[in-house]
Amino acid sequence: MKRIQFDDYGEPDVMHLADAPIPEPGPGQARVKVEAIGVNFIDIYQRSGLYRVGLPFTPGQEAAGTVDALGEGVDQVKVGDGVAYSFVPGAYAEYAVVPAEKLVPVPQGVPSRAAAALMLQGMTAHYLSTDTFPLQSGQTVLIHAAAGGTGQLLVQMAKRRGARVFGTVSTPEKAQLARDSGADEVFLYGDFDTECKRLTNGHGVDVVYDSVGKDTFDRSLQCLRPRGMMVLFGQSSGPVAPFDPQILNARGSLFLTRPSLGHYMLTRDELLNRAWDIFEWAVNGQLNVRIDREFPLGQAADAHRALSSRATMGKVLLIP
Repeated sequence: MKRIQFDDYGEPDVMHLADAPIPEPGPGQARVKVEAIGVNFIDIYQRSGLYRVGLPFTPGQEAAGTVDALGEGVDQVKVGDGVAYSFVPGAYAEYAVVPAEKLVPVPQGVPSRAAAALMLQGMTAHYLSTDTFPLQSGQTVLIHAAAGGTGQLLVQMAKRRGARVFGTVSTPEKAQLARDSGADEVFLYGDFDTECKRLTNGHGVDVVYDSVGKDTFDRSLQCLRPRGMMVLFGQSSGPVAPFDPQILNARGSLFLTRPSLGHYMLTRDELLNRAWDIFEWAVNGQLNVRIDREFPLGQAADAHRALSSRATMGKVLLIP
């Protein structure tokens, strides 16, 4: 089989297509013939060395496909099932061996490409809006990168919960996409802090969901109401510099959290409940997923460039 790997950290071209034997599933595992692979910023962080991993390494945290072999003791899925998974490394490959407890059956009506596009980003948007800061009707939220893959889904879920949604984008074209997802107000990054204050009569928003990091963090804190929450869940512009926690007190006894999806699906029930919600909404037309670009597996470097350019407007996929 073919897989992508890198043997050292660096720019996208350190990744290359390599030959490997088709893996055999062990006890409690299933082998998935991969049909679509989600490309995410965590893949870029690992490839660049921002997040250190053991080398050589095959990136990729999510995929969808069909179960084609089972190890001993597997009863969660069967051969022929359409499945999707996330937070299992090594997805940039034609076949993947996955713990069966991490696999989610994909319902009829959800193509494998949509399933791959929804897993990590959809469940991220789900836990952010339902658990990290459980949005309630009438609250106001600021969502950075509102036209990105996670951003579009988070906008839709925030509107489902009755929130007033502000979004930030980098271009007018992206602004329209964020509005199409349901955002009530959309700003370019240059003036989002003043606009948030103006549109809330100086009070501030209840929560900021920030996947951008360094470029938006300080001004995002200024957008919050007293006792508001800053949810920093990514760093597409780079990591946030160390800062004095006294700043949180000075700006209104603010809350700051740095969550991760892995801590919000600690059990299989938690994983399935989140995944079933987003798949049900997708089947019923209540959640739209936009796939921006698809690349062949061998063009993983181009996929990374596209995502890191912040020019994409939706999910980036690799197709084996």
